[in-house]
Amino acid sequence: MVDRVRSMQRPRSTVEASPPGLSQRPGLLGPRSRLVPPIRSKPMGRTLENKQQIVEELKGLLGEAEMALVLDFKGLSIKEMTDLRTRLQSSNGVCKVTKNTLMRRAIDGNSAWSNLDSLLTGTNAFVLVKGDVGGAVKAVQSFQKDTKKSEVKGGLFEGQLLSQADIKAIGDLPSKEVLMAQIAGAINAVATKLAVGINEVPSGLARALKQHADGGAN
Repeated sequence: MVDRVRSMQRPRSTVEASPPGLSQRPGLLGPRSRLVPPIRSKPMGRTLENKQQIVEELKGLLGEAEMALVLDFKGLSIKEMTDLRTRLQSSNGVCKVTKNTLMRRAIDGNSAWSNLDSLLTGTNAFVLVKGDVGGAVKAVQSFQKDTKKSEVKGGLFEGQLLSQADIKAIGDLPSKEVLMAQIAGAINAVATKLAVGINEVPSGLARALKQHADGGAN
């Protein structure tokens, strides 16, 4: 009896024995335990490689760009960002959303874009233009008017920071198409005057010769 009582008082094991072979499976502690997924290490090498690719892409775009605008894109949806990019295509502009740290790395050592650093705060989208700068500003202004969202923090043109007034003045410039039409019209006007002058030379010369002849006869 004493032996039986002692056996009843012995603490039972809190872990039940596993069926044969079950405890050998990786990630299992017993028949009632849940499968524990393995902890995977973060692929740091790939992340660093991706960041470097982004920096190199930004450097390439900056190398071709004439102007950069910095926009606060907070509150914009993916659809609205797509709309903005579509509007910029006609002026040969692109819109890139990237971290300020990556943009700093992209402009590091580049004197043409070093002043952009003062605008790298908050959530930014960067409009980089290598064509019609006036058309690009117009596209951004039209987008802001339609969506009632985003704000232009500032910009950079030929190494100089642009104020809000500067950006508005660029937006007020005639588009590339209008400017080309104005130039063509001016050239046509000059050509017309030149043609008229050339046509008048023979008649003017004839009158001068006649006057000279009449004077000699007298």
